[in-house]
Amino acid sequence: MMESLVFLLLLVLLPSYIIALTACSSLEEFPGWMGETHSVKSKTGIDLSRTAQTLGVAIDPSRVTQLSWNPRAFLYKGFLTDEECDHLIRLAKDKLQKSMVADNDSGKSVLSEIRTSSGMFLSKGQDEVVARIEDKIAAWTFFPKENGEAIQVLKYQHGEKYEPHYDYFHDKLNQALGGHRIATVLMYLSNVVKGGETVFPASTEDSQYKDDSWSDCGKRGVAVKPRKGDALLFFSLFPNATPDESSLHSGCPVIEGEKWSATKWIHVASFEKPKSNTHVCEDGHHQCGEWAAVGECTKNPAYMVGTPEWPGSCRKSCKVCETNLQTT
Repeated sequence: MMESLVFLLLLVLLPSYIIALTACSSLEEFPGWMGETHSVKSKTGIDLSRTAQTLGVAIDPSRVTQLSWNPRAFLYKGFLTDEECDHLIRLAKDKLQKSMVADNDSGKSVLSEIRTSSGMFLSKGQDEVVARIEDKIAAWTFFPKENGEAIQVLKYQHGEKYEPHYDYFHDKLNQALGGHRIATVLMYLSNVVKGGETVFPASTEDSQYKDDSWSDCGKRGVAVKPRKGDALLFFSLFPNATPDESSLHSGCPVIEGEKWSATKWIHVASFEKPKSNTHVCEDGHHQCGEWAAVGECTKNPAYMVGTPEWPGSCRKSCKVCETNLQTT
C-alpha cells in the first residue's frame, strides 16, 4: 500500500520538478528545449548547427498539413509571400517556352501533348529572392540545396494541363546525375478561378470533401487547389529509395483564369557537377546543345550563359567562353 502511495506521489511531483530544474539550470544544459540545436563544430571549426532562423528562413510547422500517406504528400499554406510569387513571375514571363517532357527511353527532352504548359528555368541563386526561396525549401524538406534542380516556372492558360505522370525517371541517362528525383516541391504563384488542381489519381486515400468548386478532374483523387503562396511537397520514392507508384500525379486543365507555378525537383544525391576550373570551358548539362539550337542562349540567358554571381550551365554551347580558354 505504501509503495503505491509513493508511486502516485512521484507521478504528481515529477512534472513540477522537471519545470523547476529547467528554470534553474543554464540553457546550455538543455539544448533544443526551445527549438535550438546543439552547437556542433566540424573538424574545420565550422558551426554545423545553424537553424533556419540563423539563415534568415522561418519555417512554421503549424501551417503544414498532411494530405496523404500514399503517396506522402504535405501542403504548406502561405509558404511564399505575395511578393515572392510576383517576383518569380516577373523573372519568367518574358522567357517562357513550350514545356517539354523527358522521353522514357532516351531521356531527351521532347515535345508532347501530355504537357501543354509554357515554362523556363531560373538559375540557382539567381538573385536574393530566389536564393532565399531555395534556402526555405531546404529548411522545410531537410534536403541539401545541392540536391535540387534549378526552379522551373510554369504558366498554364485556359485548357492547358499536365496529364498523369511520375517525377522519378525511367531512363538511365537522367538517373546518372543525382539519381532519381526523390521529392518535388510545387509552389503556386497565382490563384485559379476554377480547375488547375494537382491531383494524385492513384492515391489509396479518399477522405477529402469536394463540392462543385472542384473540377471533375480534381475529384479523381487526393488533390490540391492552386492558391497563391501555398506549396505542395510530395515524395516520388519510398524511404528505401524505390519508386512509389502512388505518386502518379497530374495538373488538371485550367477552366477559368490562368495558373502560375514554380517547381523544385529534388534528387537523392547532389545534382550539381563539380565546377570546372578557369582553364576549362564545358557544358553542365547533356542537353545544352539541343537547347542552344532552339535559341535558349538568348531566350534564357541567366540559366544558359550565367550572371555575374552565378556561372551559366551551357556556356560552351552558347559560345560565350573567353577566347583564351581551352575547350573540352
